[in-house]
Amino acid sequence: MFDRTRRHLLAGALGLGLAGTLAAAPARADDRPVTAEELRQIEASLRQAGFTRWGKVEFDDGRFEVDDAIAGDGAKYDLELSSVDFSILKRDRDD
Repeated sequence: MFDRTRRHLLAGALGLGLAGTLAAAPARADDRPVTAEELRQIEASLRQAGFTRWGKVEFDDGRFEVDDAIAGDGAKYDLELSSVDFSILKRDRDD
């Protein structure tokens, strides 16, 4: 009987600890999926800047992020784009 009670208490304590850990790190309120219209505008901006293809596009920390964008010369970049006008704010060469 004592072992069963102790196991229940331990399981409850572990469960509360896990719940507290998950609650302590919520997703940012401005992280969300990219809409179809936003993706269309992002792709137009990338093509206008000379990029030929790219990987994942996401909205994170108030900006759009594009992974593995390939420039016309073949160089690969990770990009940050404005959430207002979809202009490229930052280019990090991805060697």
